[in-house]
Amino acid sequence: MVGLAKGAKIFGVPTLLTTVLERQGGHLLKQLQDVFPDQKPIDRTFINTWEDKRVVDWVKATGRKKVVMAALWTEICLAFPVIQAVGEGYEVYFVTDASGGVSIEAHEMGIQRMVQAGAVPITWTVFGSELQRDWARTATVPALAQTLVEHMGNVGTSFLWEQQLLNSPSEAKKGSSK
Repeated sequence: MVGLAKGAKIFGVPTLLTTVLERQGGHLLKQLQDVFPDQKPIDRTFINTWEDKRVVDWVKATGRKKVVMAALWTEICLAFPVIQAVGEGYEVYFVTDASGGVSIEAHEMGIQRMVQAGAVPITWTVFGSELQRDWARTATVPALAQTLVEHMGNVGTSFLWEQQLLNSPSEAKKGSSK
């Protein structure tokens, strides 16, 4: 979830955070709030985020028809608003690895429901990579690379290793100047 949020911030994607019954302990994870420290999340009571007029009004105000969503529980907190937004004509992408079900089966069934409704599953790394598109777009490379390193586990470590190799002169290059 934090990697997804950082990707949105890197590429200037409008991002809305919400909580559920914050006064009763439904606080946002600190690591997530730290990505957008100045944003006060919308505190809602609806299970289906899309039923909260403030959320829908916020999305409409962005003027965008493509929406990316992630949530705590795939089969509930994610599926409900995704299915409703698709029904209202939005092109919705849902982030499967930034959301989780109460069980593997619940997660998978939630994914199937959303796909059947017309939404598109992606992962948080696909989100950032599709926005980056080209490593020659150097303005966002350092922040995206750092996010990959920080949030991709062994893949981040492999990325660092590959960068080291790409930045090292090879013996073939040295020998080709003869």
